[in-house]
Amino acid sequence: QVQLVESGGGSVQAGGSLRLSCVASGISYRCGVMGWFRQAPGKEREGVAFIYRSTGSTAYADSVKGRFTISQDNAKNTVYLQMASLKPDDTAMYYCAAGPSRGTLESMGGYWGQGTQVTVSS
Repeated sequence: QVQLVESGGGSVQAGGSLRLSCVASGISYRCGVMGWFRQAPGKEREGVAFIYRSTGSTAYADSVKGRFTISQDNAKNTVYLQMASLKPDDTAMYYCAAGPSRGTLESMGGYWGQGTQVTVSS
C-alpha cells in the first residue's frame, strides 16, 4: 500500500524559503509521476510542481516557476519541494501525490498525503 508523508511546512515571512519533503513507501513503477499540490481556503487545489520519476523531468505552474524547485532522491524514496522568494499568496496546505500520470493527479486520482501547512506573512 502506498503511503506518502509530508513534512517541512511552517510559518515564514515573505521573501523567505522553506523545503518540503515527501517520503513515499510502498510505491511502485506504476507511480511514474509525483507532484506537489496546494490548496488555500476557499480555493481549488492547484498543482504546482511535478516530477517524472524515471527521467527526473519536471514541470511547474506559472505561479511558482523560477521560485520553486522539485527534486527527488530515489535512494530515500523522497521528493522535495524547495520554495524560495515566498509570497503571502503561497499560503496553503501543501499535498504530495503520486500516480501513473500528471493527468491522474490533476483529476485527484492516485495516492495522496495528509498535507503540510505553509503560512507566509507579509
